[in-house]
Amino acid sequence: MFDLLAAQAAQTPGKQAITDGQSSITYAGLRDATERMAARFRALGIGAEDVVAIQLPNWLEFAPVFFALERIGAVAVTVSTDFRARELEYILRFSEARGFVTCGTYRGFDHLAMAGELRGKLPGLALLASLRTEAREGVVALDDTLAAAGPPEGFTPFRQAPDAVMRMAFTSGTTGNPKGVMHSHETTLPAARILNHDLGLGPADRMMIWLPLGLNWGYLTLVQAVMAGATAVLLERFSAAPALALLASEGCTYVPTAPASLTALLALPGMGHADLSALRLVVSGGASAPVETIRAWRAAAPGHFLELYGMLEDGFQTYTRQDDDPEEVAGSVGRIATAMGLRLLDAQGQDVPLGQEGEICAEGPSLHLGYHANPTANAEAFTEDGWFRTGDLGFIDPRGNLRISGRVKEMINRGGKKFFPREIEEVLYTHPAILYCAIVGLPDARLGERACLCLVPRAGHPVPDLAAIIAFMGDGWATYKLPERLVVMDELPFTPTGKIQRHKLAQAILARDQQENQQ
Repeated sequence: MFDLLAAQAAQTPGKQAITDGQSSITYAGLRDATERMAARFRALGIGAEDVVAIQLPNWLEFAPVFFALERIGAVAVTVSTDFRARELEYILRFSEARGFVTCGTYRGFDHLAMAGELRGKLPGLALLASLRTEAREGVVALDDTLAAAGPPEGFTPFRQAPDAVMRMAFTSGTTGNPKGVMHSHETTLPAARILNHDLGLGPADRMMIWLPLGLNWGYLTLVQAVMAGATAVLLERFSAAPALALLASEGCTYVPTAPASLTALLALPGMGHADLSALRLVVSGGASAPVETIRAWRAAAPGHFLELYGMLEDGFQTYTRQDDDPEEVAGSVGRIATAMGLRLLDAQGQDVPLGQEGEICAEGPSLHLGYHANPTANAEAFTEDGWFRTGDLGFIDPRGNLRISGRVKEMINRGGKKFFPREIEEVLYTHPAILYCAIVGLPDARLGERACLCLVPRAGHPVPDLAAIIAFMGDGWATYKLPERLVVMDELPFTPTGKIQRHKLAQAILARDQQENQQ
């Protein structure tokens, strides 16, 4: 990675590499800051193969901190700023982290205090460092290193092997405890290179990153920007109004995002008046975008709208293309990425015929190295010939596009009759009063599971009751697929990448039921 950064710094030293709309850093500045940070880490006792976890918002400082670890041969572990003590302790302990870099009070929560409390439980955690916070006992402030200028004196970098583990990120935990996904330079850089090539991204682009840098897609977009010699535009945390303003003021050309963010932007009264004339590509992924959301975005914004399918384990696997007919590919996730492989397997591990549903399996240069210290998960995740089982189900339509039909663990089994929520949710998203919705299976003594619809109502519309929802669905559905309960909520639990955490949703409803039964 550093070779790419150094090459860009040599070619265009004064070009803006990263900005947040207020401050910025050039390619030469980013190169030197990375080297200074690497020298500082080494002076603090961090070396080759040591694990350093990073829990930072989308700040300019993230890039030199992360990139510096390569220069001393360390392994970077990214942690979402949404994670709290239980999740953080699990990741730090499981990854055997020797260092942890975090912020202070951010969005009303003191991350540094949380880390300090955990430190006593983690004897292997030798370094606790911080950015943008006041001095605290036992904490190393790194701000002065970044505020300096020029390269460090007398620093000799460690040359990390291209196939060595250089970063680890944890699955988003939509079904339980996260797993540590290991990547090398040889699996990380191809993901960025393939997408840049297939989408035609280059030095003229200004890439909006409101996806968290601490998670895979946000980080890979940063890598894409450096690889292309483009400019990365950071938004500290997604909020619709600031995001729209930054898109316009910075002339962003490329936006990777999740459907929930698009829904929030479309709901803004000022959406139709913002100057988005520079925008040429919006790529939606992380969760399936409802077809109505896709059509609404295409009507409201210029440029191309693409849908992408990928995950932490395999990078970017399929996506629609700019020359596709929008209506023909609506609801699909397009064709296979350059150099990647795609198979659909049945329950016995056999390839399914064209058009039939199977588990999506992947192979290719961006495929991960496996799960850290988890042989059981590795055995379950890979076929005997090395294909990665994604856990997602899909089929290839007559035009060769992949369509996601559900996730293996999202299947609802009502008395032996099984179905996936997505097909019902797609229809519900066309209801004018529904902003977000999700169907989850709740335990039932007789049938095993019953379907519960959780919805967030759209402002300015009357909230429909269950009878109205069923009437809206019409009579073209098997009755066992229709929701049997309705729960109206203020919000749904999303991961930072826009996936609904269905297990948390079900847990919250069951906890609410238990509390009401005890009253």
